[in-house]
Amino acid sequence: MAFLEKLARLNRTAVFLITLALLLGALFIKGVVGGLLLLVLAAGLGALMATTWPVQPNSTRILRVFVLVLLVITALILIFG
Repeated sequence: MAFLEKLARLNRTAVFLITLALLLGALFIKGVVGGLLLLVLAAGLGALMATTWPVQPNSTRILRVFVLVLLVITALILIFG
């Protein structure tokens, strides 16, 4: 639980901006590198989802799964498209 406690203390604005920068960077880079960056982002989101799944309401679960699937599809399009 120490990791989750450290994660909870992070500055939410900074985490959002870093995630946004990674997402935009991946979309502008395109190609395999951009796709791999998106897959790294999807892996982090998936790990966070798996950890917090039991305490999330159903509406939040559906939205998070949708975002994760959209992220993976976009990454695969960048890699193979």
